[in-house]
Amino acid sequence: MNNLFNTNELLVLRALHEKDDHPLSRAKFFFIALVCSFLWYVVPGYLFMGVLGALTLDWTAVASFLSSPLISPFFAIVNVFVGYALIVYVVIPISYWGLNVYNANRFPIFSSHLFTAQGQKYNISAIVDNHFELNVAEYEKQGRIHLSMFFALTYGFGFATIASTLTHVVCFYGRYIAYRFGFKKFNVIHMMLRHFTVALAWWLLNSIKEICHDDFLPANSPWTCPGDRAFFDASVIWGLVGPKCIFGSQGKYSAMNWFLLGGALGPAISWISLINLPVLLGATGMMPPATPLNYNAWIFVEKIFNFFIFRYRKKWWQRYNYVLSAQCHA
Repeated sequence: MNNLFNTNELLVLRALHEKDDHPLSRAKFFFIALVCSFLWYVVPGYLFMGVLGALTLDWTAVASFLSSPLISPFFAIVNVFVGYALIVYVVIPISYWGLNVYNANRFPIFSSHLFTAQGQKYNISAIVDNHFELNVAEYEKQGRIHLSMFFALTYGFGFATIASTLTHVVCFYGRYIAYRFGFKKFNVIHMMLRHFTVALAWWLLNSIKEICHDDFLPANSPWTCPGDRAFFDASVIWGLVGPKCIFGSQGKYSAMNWFLLGGALGPAISWISLINLPVLLGATGMMPPATPLNYNAWIFVEKIFNFFIFRYRKKWWQRYNYVLSAQCHA
């Protein structure tokens, strides 16, 4: 992720400083695209805030979770699309409506919230003592934490992604890594740390009333903080309560650990050369907080630029594609 942002920064610097005799230089293209994107934001940001449907071209929705779709190669996007489509449109519906796995019908199909066995939102404050540690008595009183079907399977496929990544690296790049470890000298680039003035967190959090409290915010409010919600619930699972009570012997979702075995064995099988199993299994790694709206828009934009324009207008793509990506992140 950081490498993608660094690439965008380098492209901006190159576009602004290199000498270009082309009638439409990269710098001119950058500023034209900047003005157009600024004007376009008025459409989804102010004029039609509630009219999104299943697809949007609002860049904040396109690249907010998955970075720029203009940078990733097309074969990688195909792997993401296949994994995303299989999980979201095949596995999840069958598990939720067909098999009712883990009593899935009691909970929302797509949610990062934590629930009680009755399907009500879990009261996290009730199980935290004065030292911000788990109050075991209150936890046993309220009952075990339950996850939505999508949230639980997201962790399962996340386990498979980690295991498949390790196997994939060993099977396909093991010799190269061993060869590189044979060198005694490495080129080390020392980067100097920059000092930034950081805004006070309390000012940011109090600037908007009920920010991040999606139950109290008005409909279609953009301040629901889905990323913070998912991160908070993950901290409860892995920190406060602990994985043993969720995915271990004391938890309800111990079957998710079998995904580790499946992910570890998957890359060992000879697949089609362009199938990257870690990418395919980890396709929905950003869901939640990302939604199908973000994924559909991301895949749609990527297919336009890295398939159609790359194939039929390759010179334009070579000259302006990455500059456009950098501008959209500006």
